[in-house]
Amino acid sequence: MDTLISVSYLALFLIISLGLIAGRARIRGFSLDISAVIFIAMLLGHFGFRLPSEYQHIGLLLFIFTIGIQSGPGFFRSFRQYGKQLFIIAGIIIASGALITWLLSSILGIDKALAIGLFNGAMTSTPGLAAAVEVSKSPLASIGYGIAYPFGVIGVVLFVSLIPRILKINFKEAEEAFNQSLKQSYPEFIPGNFRVENPNIDGKSLIELKFRTVTGCVISRVKHEDHTTTPSKDTILKKGDVIRALGTTEDLEKVKLLVGPQTDEEIPLDKGHDVQWILVTSKQVVNKPLQKLNLGANYDATVVRIRRSGVELRPMHYTMLRFGDRLMVAASRDSMRQVVKLLGNDDKRLSETDFLPITLGIVIGILIGMIKIPVFGLFDFSLGITGGVLSAALILSGIGKTGPIIWSMSSNANQLFRELGLLMFLATVGCEAGGHIGETFESYGAGLIAAGAAITIIPLILALLIGRYILKMNFLTLMGVITGGMTSTPGLAAINTQSDSGIAQVAYAAVYPLALVLMILFSNILFRLPLF
Repeated sequence: MDTLISVSYLALFLIISLGLIAGRARIRGFSLDISAVIFIAMLLGHFGFRLPSEYQHIGLLLFIFTIGIQSGPGFFRSFRQYGKQLFIIAGIIIASGALITWLLSSILGIDKALAIGLFNGAMTSTPGLAAAVEVSKSPLASIGYGIAYPFGVIGVVLFVSLIPRILKINFKEAEEAFNQSLKQSYPEFIPGNFRVENPNIDGKSLIELKFRTVTGCVISRVKHEDHTTTPSKDTILKKGDVIRALGTTEDLEKVKLLVGPQTDEEIPLDKGHDVQWILVTSKQVVNKPLQKLNLGANYDATVVRIRRSGVELRPMHYTMLRFGDRLMVAASRDSMRQVVKLLGNDDKRLSETDFLPITLGIVIGILIGMIKIPVFGLFDFSLGITGGVLSAALILSGIGKTGPIIWSMSSNANQLFRELGLLMFLATVGCEAGGHIGETFESYGAGLIAAGAAITIIPLILALLIGRYILKMNFLTLMGVITGGMTSTPGLAAINTQSDSGIAQVAYAAVYPLALVLMILFSNILFRLPLF
């Protein structure tokens, strides 16, 4: 036993191993998963196990940075893409949870560090716990997290499972209502063939017609007599030509007015013509707009579609290319080889791990976190390690590229570093907390469990009432926002068992990054608020 305790790296991997074994155990479909590590660590910490604080700091840095890198593009896109409603609900959940925590800690006389731990456990937020541990410098934060976490997980699952039955929600109707609104907001891109019959455009080039500006469509093929070509801006349309355009239903109607009637006539691919998806992996083109590549003039090539993170984008001259984008390109076979070479199209690049962006990004984040900002001359505010590293990761991943450095990680590498960092962090803070858990329960008793339950349940009820009856949100979207605001993956899984659609997942993914940031922010605020 003495050897296990004294040899830190042996103790570290023993705790992690036992935690992962315990996390796989399922009781009525519920499991602690990776979070079981902190409970095993607390148990062993109670019997004298301790780990060096360096493990905690290294784990924290890796975990927070990878969270930011993964969430950055979605975080900023969510603000632009989704309405205010999603973020209002997420803000209500976390702000009300923080307010309840502050009130209960004031009324019951709960230590600040312990209260912040309860807050993060009730909200099932490990990044928030990381911020709480850093700002409080107390093991009580981990104890509070461990006390509130089980009900935080179970409470959200029960809530999203029972509420649809209580409210008698028809999931099919909710799915249909969402799909109708989605079609209005994000119409599908579809192809259409049109015969040139308008005498006013006969003999005019696409640039003269300002085709893309006027119609919003992209032309991928032009058939003149029996010859098919890839159009460029200088392509001249002749009466009797058949063109293939891609756009929304509304856009295609504009093409019909400009060009002529839609036709079922096929436009076969010429032997020298090719259309294929190309993966953007070349550093030379990342963060450059399509206009700057000048594919039309240089290669007689046309970008027909852009697919980014599963979402299709309309290719415009100002569209910035990102690492990992997939472009559907139409060009001659000879030119296509040159376009492929230019863009990269190297699948292996997506799975490679460049360590420089990781290490340099963490350094930048640490330096940002050390900056002290005076607040009204009353106190100095700093983001700290968690806030600084998270902010740096969010901003850098949003930027995408700085010089030769691409601020991204492959999904496999991100998951590996994220989980390794989390395991090291949970094991270290759990051991430290375990040495103080007995005296904490002696001081506060079962009231801590009730406080944690209140912090979980009240924000859920508030979010439901405001989202459904004031904001009139789609029910499945609301459930996704609630589980995302609570950073509860088990809650999302419970919704998915009731609905086969991906509606809840979309909302969850939209607010999850915001929830991570807000939990870290409110953890810092709570610690600095005076008790009444």
